[in-house]
Amino acid sequence: MKRNYFFASCALASLACSVQAAAQQTANEDAGAERGDRRLSVDPYIEASQVLVAELSPGDDVVTYTQVAVGVDASLTGRNNGGSVSLRYERNIGYDDDMRDSDTISGVARGYATIVPRALTIEGGALAARTRVDGNGGATLNPLVGDDSESRIYSAYAGPNLHTSAGDVEVNANYRIGYTRVEAPDAVILEPGENRVDVFDESLVQSAGFHLGTKPGEPLPIGLGVGGGWVQEDVANLDQRVRDRFVRGDVQVPLGRNLAFVGGVGYEDVEVSSRDAVRDVDGNPVIGDDGRFVTDKSEPREIAYDVSGLIWDVGVMWRPSARTALEAHVGRRYDSTTYYGTFAWAPNSRSNVNVAVYDTVSGFGGLLNNALANLPTEFSAARNALSGDFTGCVGSDEGADCLAGVLGSVRSSVFRSRGVAASYGVRLGRVDTGVGAGYQRRKFIAAPGTVLESANGVVDEAYWVNYYLNAQLGRNAGFGANAYASWIDSGFSADGEVFALGASAAYRRSITNRLSARAAVAIDHLDSEATVEDYTSASALLGLRYDF
Repeated sequence: MKRNYFFASCALASLACSVQAAAQQTANEDAGAERGDRRLSVDPYIEASQVLVAELSPGDDVVTYTQVAVGVDASLTGRNNGGSVSLRYERNIGYDDDMRDSDTISGVARGYATIVPRALTIEGGALAARTRVDGNGGATLNPLVGDDSESRIYSAYAGPNLHTSAGDVEVNANYRIGYTRVEAPDAVILEPGENRVDVFDESLVQSAGFHLGTKPGEPLPIGLGVGGGWVQEDVANLDQRVRDRFVRGDVQVPLGRNLAFVGGVGYEDVEVSSRDAVRDVDGNPVIGDDGRFVTDKSEPREIAYDVSGLIWDVGVMWRPSARTALEAHVGRRYDSTTYYGTFAWAPNSRSNVNVAVYDTVSGFGGLLNNALANLPTEFSAARNALSGDFTGCVGSDEGADCLAGVLGSVRSSVFRSRGVAASYGVRLGRVDTGVGAGYQRRKFIAAPGTVLESANGVVDEAYWVNYYLNAQLGRNAGFGANAYASWIDSGFSADGEVFALGASAAYRRSITNRLSARAAVAIDHLDSEATVEDYTSASALLGLRYDF
Protein backbone atom coordinates (compact mmCIF):
# COMPACT_ATOMS: atom_id res chain seq x y z
CA MET A 1 0.00 0.00 0.00
CA LYS A 2 1.86 3.09 -1.22
CA ARG A 3 0.39 5.59 1.21
CA ASN A 4 2.03 7.81 3.80
CA TYR A 5 0.33 9.22 6.89
CA PHE A 6 1.77 12.11 8.88
CA PHE A 7 0.52 13.46 12.19
CA ALA A 8 -3.05 14.79 12.21
CA SER A 9 -3.56 13.40 8.71
CA CYS A 10 -6.40 15.16 6.89
CA ALA A 11 -7.18 17.24 9.97
CA LEU A 12 -9.55 19.53 8.06
CA ALA A 13 -10.67 17.59 5.01
CA SER A 14 -9.73 19.39 1.78
CA LEU A 15 -7.67 22.15 3.42
CA ALA A 16 -5.19 20.23 5.54
CA CYS A 17 -5.30 17.20 3.24
CA SER A 18 -3.53 19.31 0.62
CA VAL A 19 -0.57 19.61 3.00
CA GLN A 20 -0.38 15.82 3.12
CA ALA A 21 0.69 15.84 -0.53
CA ALA A 22 4.16 16.96 0.58
CA ALA A 23 4.61 13.89 2.74
CA GLN A 24 3.06 11.68 0.07
CA GLN A 25 5.54 12.81 -2.58
CA THR A 26 8.44 12.26 -0.18
CA ALA A 27 7.16 8.74 0.46
CA ASN A 28 7.14 8.11 -3.29
CA GLU A 29 10.68 9.45 -3.53
CA ASP A 30 11.89 7.30 -0.62
CA ALA A 31 10.31 4.22 -2.18
CA GLY A 32 12.13 4.90 -5.45
CA ALA A 33 15.40 5.44 -3.59
CA GLU A 34 15.01 2.13 -1.78
CA ARG A 35 14.44 0.32 -5.07
CA GLY A 36 17.22 2.23 -6.76
CA ASP A 37 15.56 1.63 -10.12
CA ARG A 38 14.04 3.70 -12.90
CA ARG A 39 11.28 2.40 -15.12
CA LEU A 40 10.08 4.30 -18.17
CA SER A 41 7.28 3.10 -20.43
CA VAL A 42 6.07 5.04 -23.49
CA ASP A 43 3.42 3.46 -25.76
CA PRO A 44 2.32 5.69 -28.67
CA TYR A 45 -0.27 4.48 -31.17
CA ILE A 46 -2.47 5.46 -34.11
CA GLU A 47 -5.93 4.14 -34.95
CA ALA A 48 -8.27 4.23 -37.94
CA SER A 49 -11.81 2.92 -37.53
CA GLN A 50 -15.25 2.88 -39.08
CA VAL A 51 -18.08 3.52 -36.61
CA LEU A 52 -21.83 2.99 -36.90
CA VAL A 53 -24.31 4.57 -34.46
CA ALA A 54 -27.94 3.44 -34.53
CA GLU A 55 -30.59 5.39 -32.62
CA LEU A 56 -32.97 2.85 -31.06
CA SER A 57 -35.32 5.37 -29.46
CA PRO A 58 -37.10 7.69 -29.82
CA GLY A 59 -36.10 7.66 -33.51
CA ASP A 60 -34.38 5.21 -35.82
CA ASP A 61 -31.59 7.24 -37.41
CA VAL A 62 -28.38 5.48 -38.41
CA VAL A 63 -25.14 7.37 -38.99
CA THR A 64 -21.65 6.23 -39.91
CA TYR A 65 -18.37 8.05 -39.61
CA THR A 66 -14.64 7.51 -39.79
CA GLN A 67 -12.62 7.85 -36.61
CA VAL A 68 -8.90 8.63 -36.76
CA ALA A 69 -6.95 8.88 -33.51
CA VAL A 70 -3.43 9.20 -32.16
CA GLY A 71 -2.51 8.70 -28.54
CA VAL A 72 0.11 7.78 -25.99
CA ASP A 73 0.13 5.98 -22.66
CA ALA A 74 3.27 6.59 -20.62
CA SER A 75 4.54 6.11 -17.08
CA LEU A 76 7.73 6.84 -15.18
CA THR A 77 8.84 5.41 -11.85
CA GLY A 78 12.22 6.44 -10.58
CA ARG A 79 14.40 7.61 -7.73
CA ASN A 80 13.38 11.28 -7.97
CA ASN A 81 10.47 11.43 -10.42
CA GLY A 82 7.25 9.60 -11.12
CA GLY A 83 4.03 9.94 -13.01
CA SER A 84 1.59 8.62 -15.58
CA VAL A 85 -0.21 10.09 -18.57
CA SER A 86 -2.86 8.84 -20.98
CA LEU A 87 -3.53 11.26 -23.84
CA ARG A 88 -5.61 10.82 -27.01
CA TYR A 89 -6.51 13.09 -29.94
CA GLU A 90 -9.42 11.98 -32.09
CA ARG A 91 -10.91 13.22 -35.35
CA ASN A 92 -14.42 12.07 -36.30
CA ILE A 93 -15.43 12.56 -39.94
CA GLY A 94 -19.15 12.30 -40.68
CA TYR A 95 -20.81 11.43 -43.99
CA ASP A 96 -24.12 13.27 -43.71
CA ASP A 97 -25.72 16.34 -42.14
CA ASP A 98 -26.78 14.40 -39.04
CA MET A 99 -23.16 13.73 -38.08
CA ARG A 100 -20.93 16.77 -37.78
CA ASP A 101 -17.15 16.52 -37.86
CA SER A 102 -15.48 16.90 -34.50
CA ASP A 103 -12.07 17.02 -32.83
CA THR A 104 -11.53 15.80 -29.29
CA ILE A 105 -8.64 15.68 -26.85
CA SER A 106 -9.14 13.46 -23.83
CA GLY A 107 -6.84 12.17 -21.15
CA VAL A 108 -5.51 12.36 -17.63
CA ALA A 109 -2.05 12.95 -16.15
CA ARG A 110 -0.55 13.01 -12.67
CA GLY A 111 3.09 13.20 -11.59
CA TYR A 112 5.83 14.70 -9.44
CA ALA A 113 9.47 15.76 -9.77
CA THR A 114 12.05 16.13 -7.01
CA ILE A 115 13.85 19.46 -6.64
CA VAL A 116 15.66 18.76 -3.35
CA PRO A 117 15.91 15.04 -2.46
CA ARG A 118 13.78 14.06 0.55
CA ALA A 119 12.63 17.66 1.02
CA LEU A 120 11.14 19.56 -1.92
CA THR A 121 9.04 18.26 -4.81
CA ILE A 122 6.74 19.71 -7.46
CA GLU A 123 3.58 17.85 -8.38
CA GLY A 124 0.90 18.39 -10.98
CA GLY A 125 -2.02 16.87 -12.79
CA ALA A 126 -4.33 17.51 -15.75
CA LEU A 127 -7.63 16.27 -17.20
CA ALA A 128 -9.43 16.60 -20.52
CA ALA A 129 -12.81 14.94 -21.01
CA ARG A 130 -16.11 15.15 -22.84
CA THR A 131 -19.36 15.32 -20.94
CA ARG A 132 -23.07 15.51 -21.67
CA VAL A 133 -24.95 18.35 -19.92
CA ASP A 134 -28.74 18.16 -19.63
CA GLY A 135 -31.31 20.89 -19.05
CA ASN A 136 -30.99 20.61 -15.27
CA GLY A 137 -27.23 21.14 -15.29
CA GLY A 138 -26.45 17.46 -14.66
CA ALA A 139 -23.33 16.06 -16.30
CA THR A 140 -22.29 12.54 -17.27
CA LEU A 141 -19.14 11.30 -18.97
CA ASN A 142 -19.08 9.23 -22.17
CA PRO A 143 -21.47 11.31 -24.30
CA LEU A 144 -22.58 10.03 -27.67
CA VAL A 145 -20.37 11.34 -30.44
CA GLY A 146 -21.98 14.38 -32.05
CA ASP A 147 -24.60 14.75 -29.34
CA ASP A 148 -25.99 18.29 -29.20
CA SER A 149 -25.43 18.57 -25.45
CA GLU A 150 -21.74 17.70 -25.62
CA SER A 151 -19.43 19.95 -23.59
CA ARG A 152 -15.74 19.67 -22.80
CA ILE A 153 -13.94 19.90 -19.49
CA TYR A 154 -10.30 20.87 -19.00
CA SER A 155 -8.57 21.06 -15.64
CA ALA A 156 -4.97 21.29 -14.43
CA TYR A 157 -3.05 22.08 -11.27
CA ALA A 158 0.58 22.30 -10.08
CA GLY A 159 2.56 23.35 -7.04
CA PRO A 160 5.53 22.69 -4.74
CA ASN A 161 5.50 20.49 -1.62
CA LEU A 162 7.95 20.80 1.28
CA HIS A 163 8.57 17.95 3.72
CA THR A 164 11.45 18.23 6.18
CA SER A 165 12.21 18.25 9.91
CA ALA A 166 13.79 20.44 12.53
CA GLY A 167 14.88 18.20 15.36
CA ASP A 168 11.81 16.31 16.54
CA VAL A 169 9.45 18.63 14.66
CA GLU A 170 8.14 17.43 11.31
CA VAL A 171 7.52 20.29 8.85
CA ASN A 172 5.05 20.06 5.96
CA ALA A 173 3.96 22.89 3.65
CA ASN A 174 2.63 23.31 0.13
CA TYR A 175 1.19 25.70 -2.41
CA ARG A 176 -1.09 24.78 -5.31
CA ILE A 177 -2.61 26.67 -8.21
CA GLY A 178 -5.26 25.15 -10.46
CA TYR A 179 -7.41 26.09 -13.44
CA THR A 180 -10.64 24.53 -14.74
CA ARG A 181 -12.73 25.37 -17.81
CA VAL A 182 -15.96 24.03 -19.29
CA GLU A 183 -16.44 24.74 -23.01
CA ALA A 184 -19.58 24.90 -25.20
CA PRO A 185 -22.09 25.61 -22.40
CA ASP A 186 -24.51 27.20 -24.88
CA ALA A 187 -25.04 23.74 -26.37
CA VAL A 188 -27.36 22.77 -23.51
CA ILE A 189 -30.77 21.97 -25.01
CA LEU A 190 -33.73 23.39 -23.06
CA GLU A 191 -37.34 22.33 -23.24
CA PRO A 192 -39.95 25.11 -23.83
CA GLY A 193 -40.45 27.09 -20.62
CA GLU A 194 -37.28 25.81 -18.91
CA ASN A 195 -35.07 28.30 -17.06
CA ARG A 196 -31.62 28.93 -18.44
CA VAL A 197 -28.82 26.81 -16.96
CA ASP A 198 -25.92 29.01 -15.92
CA VAL A 199 -23.17 26.50 -16.72
CA PHE A 200 -19.78 26.87 -15.09
CA ASP A 201 -17.30 28.78 -17.25
CA GLU A 202 -13.83 28.81 -15.66
CA SER A 203 -12.13 29.27 -12.31
CA LEU A 204 -8.71 29.78 -10.76
CA VAL A 205 -8.01 28.02 -7.46
CA GLN A 206 -5.10 28.76 -5.14
CA SER A 207 -4.30 27.10 -1.84
CA ALA A 208 -1.46 27.13 0.69
CA GLY A 209 -0.98 25.28 3.93
CA PHE A 210 1.53 24.33 6.60
CA HIS A 211 1.75 21.92 9.52
CA LEU A 212 4.35 21.56 12.29
CA GLY A 213 4.07 18.50 14.48
CA THR A 214 5.77 15.97 16.70
CA LYS A 215 5.06 12.26 16.94
CA PRO A 216 4.14 10.48 20.17
CA GLY A 217 7.34 9.65 22.06
CA GLU A 218 9.40 12.26 20.18
CA PRO A 219 9.96 13.77 22.72
CA LEU A 220 6.60 13.83 24.59
CA PRO A 221 4.32 10.83 25.26
CA ILE A 222 1.71 12.50 23.03
CA GLY A 223 2.02 14.17 19.66
CA LEU A 224 1.39 17.89 19.29
CA GLY A 225 0.97 20.03 16.21
CA VAL A 226 -0.10 23.36 14.81
CA GLY A 227 -1.17 24.18 11.27
CA GLY A 228 -2.98 26.62 9.07
CA GLY A 229 -4.21 27.08 5.54
CA TRP A 230 -5.78 29.33 2.93
CA VAL A 231 -7.88 28.49 -0.11
CA GLN A 232 -9.37 30.88 -2.66
CA GLU A 233 -11.37 30.03 -5.76
CA ASP A 234 -12.29 32.77 -8.23
CA VAL A 235 -15.14 31.71 -10.53
CA ALA A 236 -15.61 33.70 -13.75
CA ASN A 237 -19.42 33.47 -13.63
CA LEU A 238 -20.60 36.66 -11.88
CA ASP A 239 -17.18 37.05 -10.18
CA GLN A 240 -18.02 34.45 -7.55
CA ARG A 241 -15.33 33.98 -4.93
CA VAL A 242 -14.76 31.37 -2.22
CA ARG A 243 -12.26 32.32 0.48
CA ASP A 244 -11.38 29.96 3.33
CA ARG A 245 -8.74 30.60 6.02
CA PHE A 246 -8.00 28.62 9.17
CA VAL A 247 -5.49 27.98 11.96
CA ARG A 248 -5.64 25.13 14.47
CA GLY A 249 -3.79 22.99 16.99
CA ASP A 250 -3.77 19.18 17.07
CA VAL A 251 -3.09 16.42 19.55
CA GLN A 252 -2.49 12.69 19.08
CA VAL A 253 -2.85 10.37 22.11
CA PRO A 254 -1.80 6.72 21.69
CA LEU A 255 -4.44 4.29 22.98
CA GLY A 256 -2.52 1.20 22.03
CA ARG A 257 0.14 -0.03 19.64
CA ASN A 258 -2.04 0.53 16.56
CA LEU A 259 -4.76 2.88 17.80
CA ALA A 260 -4.67 6.59 18.62
CA PHE A 261 -7.10 9.31 19.59
CA VAL A 262 -6.74 12.52 17.54
CA GLY A 263 -8.35 15.88 18.00
CA GLY A 264 -7.99 19.49 17.15
CA VAL A 265 -9.41 22.95 17.76
CA GLY A 266 -8.96 26.21 15.92
CA TYR A 267 -10.50 29.16 14.14
CA GLU A 268 -11.83 29.33 10.57
CA ASP A 269 -13.25 32.11 8.40
CA VAL A 270 -15.22 31.09 5.28
CA GLU A 271 -16.75 33.65 2.91
CA VAL A 272 -18.59 33.27 -0.40
CA SER A 273 -19.41 36.39 -2.43
CA SER A 274 -20.39 37.40 -5.99
CA ARG A 275 -21.69 40.23 -8.14
CA ASP A 276 -25.04 40.54 -9.87
CA ALA A 277 -25.70 40.44 -13.61
CA VAL A 278 -26.14 43.53 -15.76
CA ARG A 279 -29.86 44.33 -16.05
CA ASP A 280 -31.74 45.78 -19.03
CA VAL A 281 -34.34 48.57 -18.79
CA ASP A 282 -36.97 46.01 -17.77
CA GLY A 283 -34.79 44.58 -14.98
CA ASN A 284 -34.02 41.34 -16.82
CA PRO A 285 -30.46 39.93 -16.66
CA VAL A 286 -28.39 40.47 -19.82
CA ILE A 287 -27.05 37.35 -21.57
CA GLY A 288 -23.69 37.59 -23.36
CA ASP A 289 -22.69 36.08 -26.70
CA ASP A 290 -21.29 33.04 -24.86
CA GLY A 291 -24.70 32.24 -23.37
CA ARG A 292 -23.73 33.33 -19.84
CA PHE A 293 -24.90 36.20 -17.66
CA VAL A 294 -22.95 39.43 -18.13
CA THR A 295 -21.34 40.46 -14.81
CA ASP A 296 -22.11 43.94 -13.46
CA LYS A 297 -18.69 45.02 -12.20
CA SER A 298 -19.89 48.52 -11.35
CA GLU A 299 -21.71 47.28 -8.24
CA PRO A 300 -20.05 46.03 -5.03
CA ARG A 301 -19.86 42.37 -4.10
CA GLU A 302 -22.79 40.71 -2.39
CA ILE A 303 -22.12 38.28 0.48
CA ALA A 304 -23.71 34.88 -0.03
CA TYR A 305 -22.13 33.00 2.88
CA ASP A 306 -20.07 34.23 5.83
CA VAL A 307 -19.21 31.86 8.68
CA SER A 308 -16.36 32.36 11.13
CA GLY A 309 -15.55 31.11 14.59
CA LEU A 310 -14.44 28.08 16.55
CA ILE A 311 -13.89 24.77 14.74
CA TRP A 312 -13.07 21.41 16.28
CA ASP A 313 -12.98 17.72 15.54
CA VAL A 314 -12.19 14.46 17.32
CA GLY A 315 -11.50 11.04 15.88
CA VAL A 316 -9.47 7.87 15.80
CA MET A 317 -6.55 6.60 13.72
CA TRP A 318 -6.18 2.82 13.41
CA ARG A 319 -3.13 1.21 11.77
CA PRO A 320 -3.23 -2.53 12.57
CA SER A 321 -0.81 -3.34 9.72
CA ALA A 322 0.97 -1.88 6.72
CA ARG A 323 -2.02 -2.99 4.62
CA THR A 324 -4.85 -1.46 6.67
CA ALA A 325 -5.51 2.15 7.68
CA LEU A 326 -8.66 3.74 9.10
CA GLU A 327 -9.25 7.35 10.06
CA ALA A 328 -12.63 8.74 11.17
CA HIS A 329 -13.52 12.25 12.40
CA VAL A 330 -16.57 14.10 13.68
CA GLY A 331 -16.60 17.77 14.55
CA ARG A 332 -17.93 21.25 13.99
CA ARG A 333 -17.30 23.20 10.81
CA TYR A 334 -19.30 25.46 8.47
CA ASP A 335 -21.50 26.25 11.48
CA SER A 336 -22.79 22.66 11.56
CA THR A 337 -21.74 19.10 12.36
CA THR A 338 -19.21 17.61 9.95
CA TYR A 339 -18.05 14.06 9.28
CA TYR A 340 -15.08 12.89 7.23
CA GLY A 341 -12.54 10.08 7.09
CA THR A 342 -10.70 7.49 5.01
CA PHE A 343 -10.28 3.73 4.91
CA ALA A 344 -7.63 1.85 2.93
CA TRP A 345 -7.26 -1.92 2.92
CA ALA A 346 -5.04 -4.15 0.81
CA PRO A 347 -5.98 -7.76 1.65
CA ASN A 348 -3.12 -8.94 -0.57
CA SER A 349 -0.60 -7.60 -3.08
CA ARG A 350 -3.15 -7.84 -5.92
CA SER A 351 -6.19 -6.00 -4.56
CA ASN A 352 -7.13 -2.80 -2.74
CA VAL A 353 -10.20 -1.20 -1.19
CA ASN A 354 -10.44 2.56 -0.59
CA VAL A 355 -13.23 4.63 0.96
CA ALA A 356 -13.35 8.39 1.55
CA VAL A 357 -15.98 10.55 3.26
CA TYR A 358 -15.68 14.30 2.64
CA ASP A 359 -17.26 17.68 3.42
CA THR A 360 -16.13 20.92 1.76
CA VAL A 361 -17.27 24.27 0.33
CA SER A 362 -16.02 25.06 -3.18
CA GLY A 363 -16.94 25.67 -6.78
CA PHE A 364 -16.88 23.05 -9.54
CA GLY A 365 -13.24 23.83 -10.39
CA GLY A 366 -11.99 23.50 -6.84
CA LEU A 367 -13.69 20.13 -6.39
CA LEU A 368 -12.24 18.80 -9.65
CA ASN A 369 -8.71 20.04 -8.83
CA ASN A 370 -8.83 18.28 -5.46
CA ALA A 371 -9.98 15.05 -7.09
CA LEU A 372 -7.07 15.22 -9.55
CA ALA A 373 -4.60 15.75 -6.71
CA ASN A 374 -5.89 12.61 -4.99
CA LEU A 375 -5.18 10.35 -7.97
CA PRO A 376 -2.15 8.04 -7.73
CA THR A 377 0.98 8.87 -9.73
CA GLU A 378 1.20 5.34 -11.17
CA PHE A 379 -1.96 4.28 -13.01
CA SER A 380 -3.54 2.99 -16.19
CA ALA A 381 -6.50 4.99 -17.49
CA ALA A 382 -9.79 3.24 -18.29
CA ARG A 383 -11.24 4.29 -21.65
CA ASN A 384 -14.53 3.71 -23.42
CA ALA A 385 -13.99 0.61 -25.51
CA LEU A 386 -15.71 2.16 -28.53
CA SER A 387 -15.29 5.94 -28.46
CA GLY A 388 -11.90 6.00 -26.76
CA ASP A 389 -13.08 8.61 -24.23
CA PHE A 390 -11.56 8.64 -20.75
CA THR A 391 -14.21 7.08 -18.49
CA GLY A 392 -13.11 8.93 -15.36
CA CYS A 393 -11.49 5.90 -13.69
CA VAL A 394 -7.86 4.82 -13.31
CA GLY A 395 -6.44 1.56 -12.01
CA SER A 396 -3.25 1.26 -9.96
CA ASP A 397 -1.50 -0.81 -7.31
CA GLU A 398 -3.45 1.27 -4.79
CA GLY A 399 -6.81 0.26 -6.29
CA ALA A 400 -9.32 2.00 -8.54
CA ASP A 401 -9.92 5.77 -8.39
CA CYS A 402 -12.80 7.46 -10.21
CA LEU A 403 -13.61 11.10 -10.96
CA ALA A 404 -17.16 10.47 -12.16
CA GLY A 405 -18.71 11.60 -8.89
CA VAL A 406 -17.05 15.02 -9.14
CA LEU A 407 -19.23 15.95 -12.12
CA GLY A 408 -22.79 15.57 -10.85
CA SER A 409 -23.65 19.10 -11.88
CA VAL A 410 -21.74 21.76 -13.82
CA ARG A 411 -23.81 24.71 -12.63
CA SER A 412 -21.74 27.78 -11.88
CA SER A 413 -22.97 28.38 -8.31
CA VAL A 414 -20.69 27.60 -5.39
CA PHE A 415 -21.86 24.74 -3.17
CA ARG A 416 -21.23 22.73 -0.05
CA SER A 417 -20.36 19.21 -1.12
CA ARG A 418 -20.79 16.21 1.17
CA GLY A 419 -20.42 12.63 0.06
CA VAL A 420 -18.70 9.29 0.04
CA ALA A 421 -16.64 7.55 -2.65
CA ALA A 422 -15.49 3.93 -2.62
CA SER A 423 -13.40 1.83 -4.98
CA TYR A 424 -12.09 -1.69 -5.38
CA GLY A 425 -9.35 -2.81 -7.75
CA VAL A 426 -7.79 -6.21 -8.32
CA ARG A 427 -5.12 -7.71 -10.58
CA LEU A 428 -5.49 -11.41 -11.35
CA GLY A 429 -2.67 -12.53 -13.59
CA ARG A 430 -3.27 -10.77 -16.91
CA VAL A 431 -6.62 -9.32 -15.83
CA ASP A 432 -7.03 -5.85 -14.29
CA THR A 433 -10.49 -4.93 -13.10
CA GLY A 434 -12.05 -2.41 -10.75
CA VAL A 435 -15.23 -0.71 -9.68
CA GLY A 436 -15.93 2.71 -8.17
CA ALA A 437 -19.15 3.99 -6.64
CA GLY A 438 -20.28 6.97 -4.66
CA TYR A 439 -22.87 9.44 -3.47
CA GLN A 440 -22.65 13.23 -3.45
CA ARG A 441 -24.96 15.92 -2.07
CA ARG A 442 -24.50 19.53 -3.18
CA LYS A 443 -26.25 22.41 -1.47
CA PHE A 444 -25.81 25.54 -3.57
CA ILE A 445 -24.86 28.92 -2.14
CA ALA A 446 -25.87 32.22 -3.79
CA ALA A 447 -26.24 35.85 -2.72
CA PRO A 448 -29.73 37.31 -2.18
CA GLY A 449 -30.78 39.99 -4.63
CA THR A 450 -28.62 38.58 -7.45
CA VAL A 451 -29.61 36.60 -10.52
CA LEU A 452 -28.37 33.42 -8.79
CA GLU A 453 -30.60 33.97 -5.74
CA SER A 454 -32.99 31.20 -6.79
CA ALA A 455 -30.14 28.70 -6.49
CA ASN A 456 -29.47 29.43 -2.82
CA GLY A 457 -30.32 26.41 -0.68
CA VAL A 458 -31.20 24.18 -3.66
CA VAL A 459 -29.94 20.62 -3.28
CA ASP A 460 -28.66 18.26 -5.99
CA GLU A 461 -28.02 14.59 -5.23
CA ALA A 462 -26.05 12.18 -7.39
CA TYR A 463 -25.31 8.46 -7.25
CA TRP A 464 -22.80 6.85 -9.61
CA VAL A 465 -20.97 3.61 -10.34
CA ASN A 466 -18.21 2.82 -12.86
CA TYR A 467 -16.68 -0.53 -13.80
CA TYR A 468 -13.70 -1.40 -16.00
CA LEU A 469 -11.88 -4.56 -17.08
CA ASN A 470 -8.75 -5.14 -19.16
CA ALA A 471 -7.58 -8.65 -19.96
CA GLN A 472 -4.73 -10.08 -22.02
CA LEU A 473 -5.88 -13.22 -23.85
CA GLY A 474 -2.63 -14.96 -24.62
CA ARG A 475 0.19 -13.27 -26.54
CA ASN A 476 -1.86 -12.01 -29.48
CA ALA A 477 -5.27 -10.95 -28.19
CA GLY A 478 -6.87 -8.73 -25.59
CA PHE A 479 -10.30 -7.81 -24.27
CA GLY A 480 -11.59 -4.65 -22.60
CA ALA A 481 -14.94 -3.60 -21.16
CA ASN A 482 -16.45 -0.82 -19.10
CA ALA A 483 -19.87 0.12 -17.79
CA TYR A 484 -21.31 3.17 -16.07
CA ALA A 485 -24.51 4.25 -14.39
CA SER A 486 -25.46 7.55 -12.77
CA TRP A 487 -28.60 8.95 -11.24
CA ILE A 488 -28.99 12.68 -10.58
CA ASP A 489 -31.89 14.24 -8.69
CA SER A 490 -31.78 18.01 -9.17
CA GLY A 491 -33.70 20.37 -6.92
CA PHE A 492 -33.78 23.03 -9.65
CA SER A 493 -36.78 21.46 -11.34
CA ALA A 494 -39.77 19.28 -10.51
CA ASP A 495 -38.58 17.13 -13.41
CA GLY A 496 -35.01 16.99 -12.16
CA GLU A 497 -34.24 13.27 -12.28
CA VAL A 498 -31.74 12.05 -14.88
CA PHE A 499 -30.59 8.45 -15.26
CA ALA A 500 -27.72 7.47 -17.54
CA LEU A 501 -26.60 3.93 -18.24
CA GLY A 502 -24.14 2.43 -20.68
CA ALA A 503 -21.64 -0.30 -21.43
CA SER A 504 -19.02 -1.10 -24.05
CA ALA A 505 -16.74 -4.00 -24.91
CA ALA A 506 -13.82 -4.39 -27.32
CA TYR A 507 -11.72 -7.24 -28.70
CA ARG A 508 -8.23 -6.78 -30.09
CA ARG A 509 -6.25 -9.28 -32.19
CA SER A 510 -2.65 -8.88 -33.33
CA ILE A 511 -1.96 -9.16 -37.05
CA THR A 512 1.78 -8.42 -36.76
CA ASN A 513 3.98 -7.43 -33.83
CA ARG A 514 2.72 -3.83 -34.04
CA LEU A 515 -0.47 -3.95 -36.12
CA SER A 516 -3.75 -5.17 -34.64
CA ALA A 517 -7.43 -5.32 -35.59
CA ARG A 518 -10.14 -4.00 -33.27
CA ALA A 519 -13.86 -4.64 -32.92
CA ALA A 520 -16.13 -2.98 -30.34
CA VAL A 521 -19.79 -2.59 -29.45
CA ALA A 522 -21.56 -0.21 -27.06
CA ILE A 523 -25.00 0.75 -25.85
CA ASP A 524 -26.00 4.01 -24.12
CA HIS A 525 -29.29 5.01 -22.52
CA LEU A 526 -30.46 8.35 -21.14
CA ASP A 527 -33.69 8.73 -19.17
CA SER A 528 -34.47 12.34 -18.23
CA GLU A 529 -37.72 13.64 -16.79
CA ALA A 530 -36.90 17.00 -18.36
CA THR A 531 -37.47 15.53 -21.83
CA VAL A 532 -40.55 13.90 -23.29
CA GLU A 533 -38.80 10.79 -24.60
CA ASP A 534 -35.83 8.72 -23.46
CA TYR A 535 -32.82 8.26 -25.70
CA THR A 536 -31.12 4.94 -26.47
CA SER A 537 -28.46 4.12 -29.03
CA ALA A 538 -26.24 1.22 -30.03
CA SER A 539 -22.82 1.54 -31.63
CA ALA A 540 -20.31 -0.70 -33.35
CA LEU A 541 -16.70 -0.23 -34.49
CA LEU A 542 -14.22 -1.99 -36.77
CA GLY A 543 -10.70 -0.68 -37.11
CA LEU A 544 -6.94 -1.06 -37.10
CA ARG A 545 -4.38 0.06 -34.53
CA TYR A 546 -0.62 0.44 -34.94
CA ASP A 547 1.57 0.54 -31.84
CA PHE A 548 5.00 2.10 -32.24
